[in-house]
Amino acid sequence: MTELLNDLIFIFQRLNWLSVVDILLVTLIFFALLYMLRDTQAMVLLRGVLFLVVLIVLLTSLVNLPAFSWLVNTTLPALLLAIPVIFAPEIRRALERIGRAGTFLPASRKSADVQLQETIQTVVSAAARLSARQHGALIVLQRLDSLDEYVETGVLMQSLVTPELLLQIFYPNTPLHDGAVIIAHSRVVAASCVMPLSASGILTRSPERQMGLRHRAALGISEVSDAVAVVVSEETGSISISHSGRMIRRLDPERLENILMAFYRPNGASRSVSAIERFFPYLFTRKEE
Repeated sequence: MTELLNDLIFIFQRLNWLSVVDILLVTLIFFALLYMLRDTQAMVLLRGVLFLVVLIVLLTSLVNLPAFSWLVNTTLPALLLAIPVIFAPEIRRALERIGRAGTFLPASRKSADVQLQETIQTVVSAAARLSARQHGALIVLQRLDSLDEYVETGVLMQSLVTPELLLQIFYPNTPLHDGAVIIAHSRVVAASCVMPLSASGILTRSPERQMGLRHRAALGISEVSDAVAVVVSEETGSISISHSGRMIRRLDPERLENILMAFYRPNGASRSVSAIERFFPYLFTRKEE
C-alpha cells in the first residue's frame, strides 16, 4: 500500500498541463469510439475482443507458456490489420459523419423556403391521415447525402408531393405500397424503394416487439445517410421519426412538423440528432407511460 501511494505521489509530481491535455485527448478518443459503437453489433464484438485480450495478457504474464507467447506475438500484427476489416461499416459511418460536420445547408431563397414548408406540411398531413387509417408507410426525406442508389431500386415518379398521392401509394395491396417513398427537392422522386435494414440492437432491446421491417429500414437509412425517415406503423398507427440511427415514436402531427422544420432550417443548426433531442430529451428506448 505504501509503494502504491509513493507511485501515485510520484505521478502527480510529474504531472503538468501538457500531461493533462494528453490524458484528456486520449479519453476523448476512447469516449468518441464507444459513443459511435453504442447500440451496434460491433459493441458485442468489441466486448469479445477485449475479453480475449485480457485473457491472453493474464496467460502470458502469470504462466510461463513459451509456445503460446510466440504464437500471440506472431499473430498480433495480423489481428491489428484485421481491425479495419472487422469494423469497416462503423469506420465508414464515422468518417461520413466527420465529413458532414462542417457542411451547412445553403441559404434558400424565400420561394424555396415556402416550397419546403409546404412539402413538410404535406408529409405531416399524409402521415396523420395514414395513422388514422392504420396504413403502414415509410417516407424518406433526402437532405445533403444523395439517395440515388436507393432511388434506382424503386419506381421512378418525379411527381409533386401531395397528401392524396402519398395516401394512394401506401394504400394496402397496391403495387407501390411495399417499400419506401423518397422525397427530394420537394418532389416524390421514387416509390417502392428498398432501404437497408438496421444492424443495431435498438429494436431488439425495445420494451415492445411491434416494430417490423419498416422501422428497421427507417433506422437503416438513417444510419448510412443523413436522411430523415418518417414511419407509420401498420399495427398501431403510431408515427415515428428516425435520424442518425435514433428513433422517436408516438409523435402527434404538431411535434412531427416541429422536428422536420428543425432539420431543414436554412442555417443548418439542427442537422444532427440534437435537433430531435431538443424537442424530446427521451430516446427510443424509454419506458411506456
